[in-house]
Amino acid sequence: MRLLMLGGSEFVGRAVTEEALARGWRVTVFHRGLHEPPHGVASLHGDRGAAGGLAALGRGEWDVVVDTWSGAPSAVRDAARLLADRAGHYAYVSSRSVYSSPSAAGSAEDAPLVDASPDAGEVEYAQAKRGGELAAAEAFGDRALLVRAGLILGPYENIGRLPWWLNRIARGGPVPAPGPRELALQYIDARDLAAWALDAAGRGLGGPYNLVSPPGHTTMGDLLETCARVTGADAELRWLDPEQVLAAGIEPWTEFPVWLPPGELYDTLHRGDVSKALSAGLRCRPVAETVADTWAWLRSLGGEAPRRPDRPSVGLAPEKEARVLAV
Repeated sequence: MRLLMLGGSEFVGRAVTEEALARGWRVTVFHRGLHEPPHGVASLHGDRGAAGGLAALGRGEWDVVVDTWSGAPSAVRDAARLLADRAGHYAYVSSRSVYSSPSAAGSAEDAPLVDASPDAGEVEYAQAKRGGELAAAEAFGDRALLVRAGLILGPYENIGRLPWWLNRIARGGPVPAPGPRELALQYIDARDLAAWALDAAGRGLGGPYNLVSPPGHTTMGDLLETCARVTGADAELRWLDPEQVLAAGIEPWTEFPVWLPPGELYDTLHRGDVSKALSAGLRCRPVAETVADTWAWLRSLGGEAPRRPDRPSVGLAPEKEARVLAV
């Protein structure tokens, strides 16, 4: 199989590239050259945001294209149109953010969507991902696979969510932990996303799929206690009720990464229906494997994970943590 990876040197793109290489696929990576792609790929350089930036893609044929773009939908439109006659399948890594918010618990792929355009320039994240979906489908029709990922964790994470928890717990001592402990979580390991997307594209699947673990694949308690175990830290998790967290002025999702209090937004992000993807072969590895592998990767970097410049920093500031623990 011949894969064209649009991106491929960071997080999800890297996971897809490494999975394809492990399968013995021939992989071409199209990127700006800012980061070194995995060994064994053919590299093409270009900037999708610049005039003439797709020139390197003017020749070549591929069985599968995977695109993780999250900027202007017009960039997906231009790439998909250019490749439509020379590629078999186009897998666009989208997001469950394309659904109108809030979505009811148990919502599936037929839930209401945000308004968007495949011709748009820079827009908000939800509109960008939905516009990218429309652009892919416009060019490839039923050969477009729309991978609506949920929260993505795992090695190479450049958002900082799981790395922040691992580094904070590794420092030891009392750690404020947002509860309840049994709060169920949904997420997808980037490597499981990669394996499923390549399988699905290779089988010719098209259309939208929610791609995230089943509700309750893990809990907040399992996640943080696993962080403590794999780091070997002398950390004491001090569980806080959601009301305590909110009363302290702590921002869910950003200051306490991954966590959301029970309510509409929690239902949207952690109680989605993934039965379609499960029926199509989705398999999710245990949380212990995701956490341990992310910690091993972090340690290989000296503990400092790369960060996307277009995303805000996450995690609770030490002075705010001290105030919460003092209450």
